[in-house]
Amino acid sequence: MDYGPFFNELSKDEEIAPLPALTLSDADNTFYRAVTGDQHLLTADRGLYKRASGSSGTLINPGLIMQVSIGQTTNATRKAIANLYYRSVEILRPAEVGETLSTSTVVLGLCDASPKVDLNRGKVWLGIETRSGEEIIARYERVALLPCAGDAPGHSDEIPGPTDPASLDSWKSLAPSWDLSLLPKTAWEVGEERGDPLADHVDLAPALARFTFNQAAIHRDFEASSFGERLVYGGHTQGLAQASLTRLLPGLVTVMGWDGCDHLGPVFEGDRLSFHHTLKEELSFNEGRILRFETRATRDNEDVLLWTPIVVTT
Repeated sequence: MDYGPFFNELSKDEEIAPLPALTLSDADNTFYRAVTGDQHLLTADRGLYKRASGSSGTLINPGLIMQVSIGQTTNATRKAIANLYYRSVEILRPAEVGETLSTSTVVLGLCDASPKVDLNRGKVWLGIETRSGEEIIARYERVALLPCAGDAPGHSDEIPGPTDPASLDSWKSLAPSWDLSLLPKTAWEVGEERGDPLADHVDLAPALARFTFNQAAIHRDFEASSFGERLVYGGHTQGLAQASLTRLLPGLVTVMGWDGCDHLGPVFEGDRLSFHHTLKEELSFNEGRILRFETRATRDNEDVLLWTPIVVTT
């Protein structure tokens, strides 16, 4: 088996061999809740989802869609030193139990990074689409840092940074047309920051990596990490941040996308994380609101995550 690729083995426009598709189940929702503590009401309460949506199915947590999708991209980043950030994340529609997700990954750009001691490194920019059948239900980009095997290849593509926020009006077409009157309302003023009084403990990190088919060695093998211990998969920290938001905003209907998700520092098993959420922008529509948040996860007063989700709520 090829346990690559190294940075210098990748080519622009290359399509990465896919990992297995995954059929979503009730058990997946339960496991994700055990790892993150996510209190998303429409996922937890099947009857409430049925009354709100008119569907006879069971909703999959919107965070779980992204966790599975990200894991399915990691054939490109088995040797990752770190995942740097996600950008332009759109979750085009909710998914239900029984749907099968498959993900395609293409190399959009490559750029040499500064070496660290005698290790040459590079940034790889990946374009990702996740499908249910033939329908795209999520698309986004991510940028990872990979090692070279030997000399730097001399790539110099321009790698974009985090996404410039689009107007909230442009997100209205992705908002589900459900009966939101059944969900609790939470008053929250634009510009207001709220800290979650419940800090959280990071555990089950290897289990989440395995569950999502995540191939990055640094999340499974401490000897593959430059820190001398396993690095927690960045989506795990983001999942805990979303769980925190569901506690402070119980009427959260769904997450439609992220402007970005930046990993500002390493996270390890056993870390204690605190979360702060600032409402940056609001747009009322029908019975609900579209909100843009800036969420920070901190460890020992140091930011380790900056996540900027777009959510629908009451």
